[in-house]
Amino acid sequence: MNPSLGELRLEVRALCREWREAGRYRPRPDAWLRSFDLAFSKELAERGWLGMTWPKAVGGGERSNLARLVLTEELLRAGAPVAAHWIGDRQIGPSILRHGTEELQREILPGIAAGEFVFCLGMSEPDAGSDLAAVRTTATRAPGGWRIDGRKIWTSHAHRATHAYLLARSEKSEVKHAGLTEFVLDMSAPGVSVSPIVDMAGSHHFNEVVFEDVFVPEHRVIGAVGNGWQQVTEQLSYERGGPERVLSTYPVLAELLEVADEGLAEEVGELVARLATLRALCVQVAESLDTGAAPVQAAATLKYLGTAFERDVLECARRATGSGAISPESALGEAILASPGFSIRGGSSEVLLSILAKQEARR
Repeated sequence: MNPSLGELRLEVRALCREWREAGRYRPRPDAWLRSFDLAFSKELAERGWLGMTWPKAVGGGERSNLARLVLTEELLRAGAPVAAHWIGDRQIGPSILRHGTEELQREILPGIAAGEFVFCLGMSEPDAGSDLAAVRTTATRAPGGWRIDGRKIWTSHAHRATHAYLLARSEKSEVKHAGLTEFVLDMSAPGVSVSPIVDMAGSHHFNEVVFEDVFVPEHRVIGAVGNGWQQVTEQLSYERGGPERVLSTYPVLAELLEVADEGLAEEVGELVARLATLRALCVQVAESLDTGAAPVQAAATLKYLGTAFERDVLECARRATGSGAISPESALGEAILASPGFSIRGGSSEVLLSILAKQEARR
């Protein structure tokens, strides 16, 4: 391992241990989605750990994606409260850096890197399911920009977000993948309304967001008008190719290693071996990103295999607990309640297999 990466790993572990021992957070499964603490995100920002791969001119640290992988692995293993910055740092910032104008980069990226801007994702819609190309939210030309009308659902932390990434239909087309455009939108803009969706555990991070004649300035378009499908497909490489696809259940696996009896030793050993393989795939994705590529196929593979792995971790943990009741406040209980979303967020398994099949057919 590169010595600087080893030092970074130890620094992140020390910070998480400091916060945990001070009682400032408790480790949670699915922490990147469910554990929100803006103060923690800002402390990471002060250390240069947000936007760490971006140019210094926009607040970044000009470090490698491998360094970012080390950081995110340790945060996820610790179950740290990282949801406040995760979406902006993970995918919206890199997408703006890849496709946005210099004006948009200067306006948005420093705020993400400083932990000041919180992003939510305006992708999924009530009638579209996992078919992202079926979005009905419309963007209509207006003097100086666009008017947005429509609704998004399962929008995590929209009630806390300062900004939204939005995918909308900017022109009618018989080809549903055509005529889509990406926008950055202020959540404080007139016409934006947020309604909570409470999950089975009684927690609130999901929302439904309605846009009624919301104005977005022209410079808030990401990339080319009408090119949204190609851009969002690349963007999903950032979403699907990270360690959160294999480490969301890590606190459960860590407990399993301590309590599993000899009857489950072989199964637990197989899970650990699978995790090592998936981590190696995470490294491949990070290395591809460092070359400037958008590893669509590798990221889809990681997400597909990661979903199966995390499901199997929970099934093994269920058997390890025997017939006893599972507390909803335990790591296993929280992970089980979150698990219905594992196979949907970032693309359902069926959608991922379709992507892989199409990529293979092009060879």
